[in-house]
Order: sequence, then C-alpha cells, then structure tokens
Amino acid sequence: MISPDEFVALFKTFEHSAWRLETRCGYASDRDDETYREFIETGTVQWDLDSAWCTNMRHQTSRGKRVGRVRIVDAPPTTGQLYLLDNARRNAATGEDMRNLWRADAERLRLPAEDFWIFDSRMVALLRFDEADILLGVETITDPVEVLRRVQMRDVAVHHAIAYDDFAALLGTHR
Repeated sequence: MISPDEFVALFKTFEHSAWRLETRCGYASDRDDETYREFIETGTVQWDLDSAWCTNMRHQTSRGKRVGRVRIVDAPPTTGQLYLLDNARRNAATGEDMRNLWRADAERLRLPAEDFWIFDSRMVALLRFDEADILLGVETITDPVEVLRRVQMRDVAVHHAIAYDDFAALLGTHR
C-alpha cells in the first residue's frame, strides 16, 4: 500500500503513459464534491479547467505522454456514471482519451470488476474500495505477470470502448 501523497506523485512522475479502468457505479469522493450537487441540480457542471489535476494533465499530455480511461457504465447509467460522463468533458479538455464501455460488454469481455491505473506499462496502482464506494487505499503491483495481465485488459477495453462524446450522444446527454 502507498500513501495518498505517493499516489498523487505518480501522476507527475510517469514517463509515457497512465491509464485507468473505472468499474464502480459511483464514487463516494464524487458524491461529497460540490460539483456533484451542481450536477444533480442542473444536469451539468461548469468544470474548473485550472484545477491542480487539469493543470498537471495538460502539462503531461503536452509533453507527448498518453493518459486515458475506460469507464464501465450500467444500462441504464447510474447518477454517478452520468456525473462522470459529464466530467469526461473536463478530462478530454486536458488531453485525456476518455472512453466508455457498457457493463454487459465488459462482463462478456471478462474485464475485472476492479479499479486500477497502469503507469508506463510497468506498474499497476490497484484502488481498494469498500461497499460504500470509499477509497480505502492504493496497492502497487510491479510483478510483470500481473502488470501484463492488466495491460492486456487495457488493450481489450480500449478496443471495445466508445469515445465519451459518441457515448454521450447515444444517451442524449451530449453537450
């Protein structure tokens, strides 16, 4: 397990790629955020593109580094998943490759029900959550067999996923 500060540092020190699989129906940290309340009230958010996250992601992607995610979505999407779909506009504006995949397709493809980041195809940061969607900690995995297994999952997920804006258009939520 690594500390929250060590986890945050990974997003500043990766060399060429950072990629995430998001599988949960929602996240407690999102529900605690003011932007979540804004989304519930208005159906959209005025995202802060100058936040620390956005500033760092723009810096990383402007240097030619690849950052991306595939988010698993239920049919119908949960409120948390719709919030994240709106949030994908912010992520994409920083240079992240944002995609979505229906949960039924993810299950058919045998993708795991675990959230993780892959850094430089050499390390996995496995995010551990409780039943209330609260992040309990981050476990790093460097065993080449386990990392390669998740890199293969990444390739499958990216191949079958739909770009976030096309996915939003399918749902009629494109802005």
